[in-house]
Amino acid sequence: MHMSDALLSPAVGAAGWLTAAGFAAYSAREVRRAPEASPPALMGVLGAFVFAAQMINFTIPATGSSGHLGGGLLLAVLLGPHAAFLVMASVLTVQALLFADGGLLALGCNVVNLGLFTCFVAYPFLFRPLVGSRVSPRKLTVAALVTAIAGLELGAFAVVLETTASGISQLPFPSFVAFMLPIHLAIGVVEGLVTAGVVLYVWQARPDLVRRSPERNRSLGPLVATFAVAAVLVGGALSWFASTHPDGLEWSAGHVSGTEELPAPTDGLHGALARWQSATSLLPDYSFGSPEEEGDATEPAWPAPDPGTSVSGVVGGAIVLLVALGTGLLLRWARSRGKGSRSSDPDRPRDLADPLA
Repeated sequence: MHMSDALLSPAVGAAGWLTAAGFAAYSAREVRRAPEASPPALMGVLGAFVFAAQMINFTIPATGSSGHLGGGLLLAVLLGPHAAFLVMASVLTVQALLFADGGLLALGCNVVNLGLFTCFVAYPFLFRPLVGSRVSPRKLTVAALVTAIAGLELGAFAVVLETTASGISQLPFPSFVAFMLPIHLAIGVVEGLVTAGVVLYVWQARPDLVRRSPERNRSLGPLVATFAVAAVLVGGALSWFASTHPDGLEWSAGHVSGTEELPAPTDGLHGALARWQSATSLLPDYSFGSPEEEGDATEPAWPAPDPGTSVSGVVGGAIVLLVALGTGLLLRWARSRGKGSRSSDPDRPRDLADPLA
């Protein structure tokens, strides 16, 4: 569900950027206030894992379409909504800058659609109430399934609204929404089941993380190592098995307009950002391969072992890990620095609401 710049006007794109930046600033403040609730190492490896998982498109039977995990719910469950939003923003930024996956003008909207609705709407208002105070495998599975569907449906509907408000593509609201919501319902079912499986595994190993009450005396080392290995395997090898069908957004746009790749304006802000993205994209479309020769109608191979895909999965995951880890460490340092400044002021009363102060 990564939007391209062809769908958005500069005004709508700017609104997406401002919204994403505002929630990122809010999230950073909240993580800085309680850094122990979102360990930087876990932020890093989960970001790498979600990056790798998003490379694997799975076929939606009988549709000719495919989907991939968003990962926002998984991040929110294991990190809390604020750290999850920052990690999702890191994943999408690396994808847009280094792999040309999603437009730069559309980056803010993509962060909103894949991060905000899941982390700040679906997770607190659906997942947490459905799980309740007494966690069980059944509750976790049902909550993950319902919440994943709701989060993706909200994001898909937002894509339609943003596209319609932009008015630069030939995608009328009624027909576009009629394709987007059903196909993302199917994708949401798969995401919910996969998320439930991962969360159940973590719950068995570290139930405190799912309950959002991390125990400081328990090491995260084994869990961090597990997700790091999983990210390498998924991005480096399992990505070869990604479906060759268009994803839900491309499929929907293709059925409405007759083409999966809508042309973007080549002048003004669209053209400038396209040139910038072309300059920063080290591995466009996650591959070393050159564009296919014109007129080559050969069906793509499946699976498709490709060193470019493997390098993209491993290197991209490593970069996301460093960005998310660095964000967590920076916010933890900012808190410790602020705490030191408060403790050095003899006239400042102790903050009784914060036992760490």
